[in-house]
Amino acid sequence: MFLHFGVNTFTDSEWGTGNENPEIFNPLGLDANQWVNTAAEAGVSLMILTAKHHDGFCLWPSKFTEHSVAHSPWKHGRGDVVQELVNAAKARGVDVGLYLSPWDRHDPRYGHDLQYNEYYLAQLQELLTRYGDVREIWFDGAKGSNAPNMSYYFTDWFAMVKELQSSINIFSDAGPDVRWVGNEKGFAGSTCWSTINRTSLSIGNGSIVDYLSTGDAKGTDWLPAECDVSIRKGWFWHKSETPKKLSELLEIYYNSVGRNCVMLLNVPPNTTGLISETDVQRLREFGTAIDTIFSKNLAENCFVKASSQRAGKGGGFGPENVLDDDHLRTYWAPRDGDGKSDDHWIEIRAADEGLRFNVIRIQEAIGLGQRIKRHEIFVDGKLVAEGTTVGHKKLHRLENGVIDGHVVRIKIKESRAVPLISSIGLHFDPYWHPNRQSLT
Repeated sequence: MFLHFGVNTFTDSEWGTGNENPEIFNPLGLDANQWVNTAAEAGVSLMILTAKHHDGFCLWPSKFTEHSVAHSPWKHGRGDVVQELVNAAKARGVDVGLYLSPWDRHDPRYGHDLQYNEYYLAQLQELLTRYGDVREIWFDGAKGSNAPNMSYYFTDWFAMVKELQSSINIFSDAGPDVRWVGNEKGFAGSTCWSTINRTSLSIGNGSIVDYLSTGDAKGTDWLPAECDVSIRKGWFWHKSETPKKLSELLEIYYNSVGRNCVMLLNVPPNTTGLISETDVQRLREFGTAIDTIFSKNLAENCFVKASSQRAGKGGGFGPENVLDDDHLRTYWAPRDGDGKSDDHWIEIRAADEGLRFNVIRIQEAIGLGQRIKRHEIFVDGKLVAEGTTVGHKKLHRLENGVIDGHVVRIKIKESRAVPLISSIGLHFDPYWHPNRQSLT
């Protein structure tokens, strides 16, 4: 979950000017526990806060600027939004991430390369030494067309981040750990590789968005994509806006999580300092929907067979591994060198009463790399879905709706190496009505 919060919340703006008076920031009912509880109940595992947005206002009392919560009336200048989120998240076992905008419309050092980069590094150091473990740090290249020319010392920034917190994930258009998916709709490409060539990437380069979306089968760098999207039209809270429909959120989920990516959903706190009740309710519906669809694997008691298996029967790589509860360490592996890749298949056979489903889930043993390049799915001999990459998770929401069948066969048509499938699921999505527009 992303939390866009700051002076823009109080000015009804998306991009602040940098001239805002800190006096306007006064979220009298701010409750970070409400944010975290709302997120945790929806299944969120990581929350990223805009510690500083483009307007330059800092949600923590930075020693290096007066443009912060320390000069606001909130808590008489003694408040710290970052600390409140960290405390609340720790209590619920939720990880924390931070966004520190490179573009700063307030600070007079912006446009002076050395001075501003020193300022930025100093603030990064504050955030990464004061607040304990930070799971992800978010960088982007957003900048207005009239902004002063400015060179960001990204290499130095990244080096200091890793020196201060070696296990942190750094997000940007160019990684080095997590990449932007190339749009703010929350959709990945229908083909989406976790691999890419970092030498082809640069932060703020609009010409590479398609490459970011698909990744690269021949890429030499492991850089999974993250799909950022807002629950509302805007990124900051606006009284006039309402949350997306449940059907829209599910569409985003299938096209992000279901395409080998992480979904980063922005839910902006309001002027009171709370997540609005309409958003809380929609998140609750969204979390419930995901649980409803995926908590039950309709294939769990089925018989599984495959084209072959490494090390033979009892060797530990049998097809039964795709139906266990371990979606990472156990997997089905066909025999090495066992014919062409399109000879590999795995089949799920139901009991006499058959199966009724409209979602098919496939997961690779992602710890051993992403391998599958093309696959097809047949039900009782009829082709019902086909796709390219699988990766951590591929979700096929069937275009023709619910299917009744007995035998589901997944054929691996093309693969970079021997395919390793860790999990297969057949699920029923009661919210999916492809032949009529959703009213939800």
